[in-house]
Amino acid sequence: MRGVAVFLALLLCLYWTWAQGEKAGGNRKEDVPFEIEGVKAAQDHSSRHANVTPDIWAELKELRDMAIEQKVELRYSQSDIAALKQENTVLKARLSTSEKQVEELKRDSTALEARMTSTDNEVLELKTQNAERPKVAFSLGLTDAGGVGPFNTDITLKFSKVFYNFGEAYNPVSGFFTAPVRGAYYFRFTMWEYRTSYSMTVSLFHNDKRVMWNFDRNDEFYVNMSNALILQLEKGDLVYMTLHSGYSLYDTANNLVTFSGFLLFPL
Repeated sequence: MRGVAVFLALLLCLYWTWAQGEKAGGNRKEDVPFEIEGVKAAQDHSSRHANVTPDIWAELKELRDMAIEQKVELRYSQSDIAALKQENTVLKARLSTSEKQVEELKRDSTALEARMTSTDNEVLELKTQNAERPKVAFSLGLTDAGGVGPFNTDITLKFSKVFYNFGEAYNPVSGFFTAPVRGAYYFRFTMWEYRTSYSMTVSLFHNDKRVMWNFDRNDEFYVNMSNALILQLEKGDLVYMTLHSGYSLYDTANNLVTFSGFLLFPL
């Protein structure tokens, strides 16, 4: 557009110059008194007009070519602008999609952080519970002396070989296990008699109540027996084993007679 305006301005200037030349030539004809001078002036004017006209058309053609070139460049510029606009639209769409994906990732990350925090809290709670939970377990052997009994009265078996006594709930001097907390407890024992014609009879007591009675007789080379149970105990309850009068056991360094137990869980 700017090139067209320049072209029109130059065209007007040239037309004005040519018009002024025509006017000046006419005035000279009227002022010269002699015909021969008028003819000469007319010839000079025609010569000048013939010299000026080709120059004007050459300049006009050049201006026209410039205007066409400007229009072509403008058309290409508009095409480039349209392409850039289209690319900008595509980039905006991609940017919007990327922003949505980033927001979604942020939400996922927040959810994962919340779950991790919840898991950490649960682990901490379990650790706290485990730390506060009482730990009670024992494993015992009776003796290395060999034969035990028979006696004239029932006796409390005192397991003198302490393999493990976590929580110190079992007393090897008295033979009593004392429950440190209310809970469910597991107990197990094994008995052995090596001497022929000897019999075994043992019982497991919860406080003053017999909860298990076991018997076997050695009629051949040896005899053994074992048993187990779970008891619900209150804090301070006693558990112990007795050997009945007239019966016997046999234990050595091989730990043939054992007694063990542990806390399953507090209640």
